[in-house]
Amino acid sequence: MSQKLSFDQFEFKKTLGTGSFGRVFLAKWKGDANKDPVAIKRLKKAAVIRQKQVDHINSEKSILAALDHPFIVNMHGVFHDPRYLYIVMEYVVGGEFFTHLRKTGRFENDTSRFYAGIVTAIFDYLHGKNIIYRDLKPENILINRDGYLKLTDFGFAKIIEFRTYTLCGTPEYIAPEVLLNKGHGKPVDWWTLGILIYEMLVGYPPFVDEDPMGIYQKILAGKIVFPKFIDKNAKSLIKKLLTADLGKRYGNLKAGVEDIKKHKWFTGFSFEDLLAKRIPAPSKPVVKSKDDTSNFEDYPDSEDIPPAISASSDPFVDW
Repeated sequence: MSQKLSFDQFEFKKTLGTGSFGRVFLAKWKGDANKDPVAIKRLKKAAVIRQKQVDHINSEKSILAALDHPFIVNMHGVFHDPRYLYIVMEYVVGGEFFTHLRKTGRFENDTSRFYAGIVTAIFDYLHGKNIIYRDLKPENILINRDGYLKLTDFGFAKIIEFRTYTLCGTPEYIAPEVLLNKGHGKPVDWWTLGILIYEMLVGYPPFVDEDPMGIYQKILAGKIVFPKFIDKNAKSLIKKLLTADLGKRYGNLKAGVEDIKKHKWFTGFSFEDLLAKRIPAPSKPVVKSKDDTSNFEDYPDSEDIPPAISASSDPFVDW
């Protein structure tokens, strides 16, 4: 659960990643070497306000505060100063899933099923709370030291009862109903699971093009080419998830997530054992210490200092 924190409690270390509004740092608790290091997402207030992302950031904060799941990054709390917002989260030492996938090229069938099972369990949990994630991609998944995954970056997540109309997501992972602006809901997450399973097994997503418009055209055309080596049950599940017709897409039918869990590709796979972490992970990252950053890319530290926001015009004054 989140708590009230302050800048003085932390010693900021290495940059772990950068984004459009700021960067993520490894940080240590001052005066307490026994406490686990944390990842602190530092966002520029001026950029967030200018790009009209205030609601998104507030939503991310409130959603993270409401979540408690073994496969979702925990938020410890938040604080702010005139220039920045800070979201303090657990540090996931194994680095980005994206790096792991790119290094390996593609994953074996059983490995892909293990990771897909984790994402299925995450979406099952989120949808039970009427939260859609909307931004699944390998860059938003981290690997823990035990080899299990943790979902991070809830900037696009949204609490919905029925459907929403905002266009968001990464081009290769966008569902057809989002592109067609028909209104979308929980089924978009199941579409992105289909994209992820394909990318894990093949090494690249099913719809690729140099130009985003080309990607969108391919998504709407819906033609998927499967390499010969793909397991027939994996192919069957991918097709059931990458179905433009919401009345036929797995995860959105009467049985809900059970259609996915009981699909032949998951035969003999126990979601109960997965949640209890009784299934051995296919691989574990090499970790030297709890504050090891070797699994993350190197980023230059130079950065311009953003303007301060006065208290009278600060939408985050209650953080």
